[in-house]
Amino acid sequence: MDERPASPTLTILASLAFVFLLAPVVIVLPLSFSGDAFMAFPPQSWSARWYAAIFSHARLIEAFFVSLGLAATVTALSLMIALPATYALVRLRPPGAEAMFSLFTAPLLLPTIVLGLAILIVFAGLGLLGTWRGLLLAHLVVCTPYALRVLATSLANLPADVEQAAATLGARPATVFRRVTLPLMLPGVAATGALCFLVSFDETVLSLFMTGPRISTLPVEMFHHVESRADPLVAAVSVLLVGFTLLVVVLVDRSLGLGKAFLKGG
Repeated sequence: MDERPASPTLTILASLAFVFLLAPVVIVLPLSFSGDAFMAFPPQSWSARWYAAIFSHARLIEAFFVSLGLAATVTALSLMIALPATYALVRLRPPGAEAMFSLFTAPLLLPTIVLGLAILIVFAGLGLLGTWRGLLLAHLVVCTPYALRVLATSLANLPADVEQAAATLGARPATVFRRVTLPLMLPGVAATGALCFLVSFDETVLSLFMTGPRISTLPVEMFHHVESRADPLVAAVSVLLVGFTLLVVVLVDRSLGLGKAFLKGG
């Protein structure tokens, strides 16, 4: 595969985009070490008091574990649903496969607030608002299309000749998938799992429609905290979340290689 050097214009535009995306972190990081009672930039004094305050904030800790368990469950279920669906649509190619794929990934095209309002209307009649099951189903609606999209790309880039060779040697379809296809897709599966986990863990708008007094996620709890207070506590939580996100991505990349998930085979 030939690699052409990037043009100076593209390099400059990409650098500006990275600076734009990372600029909020440059502001949030100093704010998280502020010793002031209110958010002000630059901080007038320095302290780690707000990091210590996180662990004494019972609502935030409870919401963190809710988000962690929810994201892990949504990731597992999204993979369980998307893996067989992707294989059927990409490899078996039933009639109307493209239409079905477009239908299943349609939630990616909708603004989150529109999707959240639609789910709110449907779930209100089913008694699922403010419940774990309701949050789980709502997050599955968002995360499963991501899983389908990434896994479809990963599977489409795998050489089908290897699977065909295993089949001609007498391996059953289930054995071909388990012993040949799935190991080759492992980087893509890992990338999908990381993406679904982070999307679910960070989902705010949809969760605002679904949470209630009995259950709340970390992003929703942070949103409510900002509504009532203007202290740097949320900045400290945000820095920890950025570090947590980087840790997940780096671990997946170092163990399996995220780039392998999207490289064409052959």
